[in-house]
Amino acid sequence: MIRMLPKVFAVSSIVAILSSDPGAADFLTSKEKATGKVTACSWQNEDRCYTAKIEKGRFGPQMRLNGGTVLDCAGDCRDTLRRATVDFWDDQRERSRD
Repeated sequence: MIRMLPKVFAVSSIVAILSSDPGAADFLTSKEKATGKVTACSWQNEDRCYTAKIEKGRFGPQMRLNGGTVLDCAGDCRDTLRRATVDFWDDQRERSRD
């Protein structure tokens, strides 16, 4: 039972984080809510995917990338993660055309 306490605490913390910002929680699957991680795949190449840990931030849910960079979810964690990682350069090209 004691060995399970950290896992129970981690899951309950993630649930608390996501319930504090219902807009961000709407975009996550039940698996992402349970694991505290979000995965985004490229729109251009579905083989390119990136997974980040969801954390409680000062102003709502945030994601921590592998290198330590922290990103605010900005409403939709998965879309923000996709734009910042796997589709970064495609997104930059598209925005430069505007």
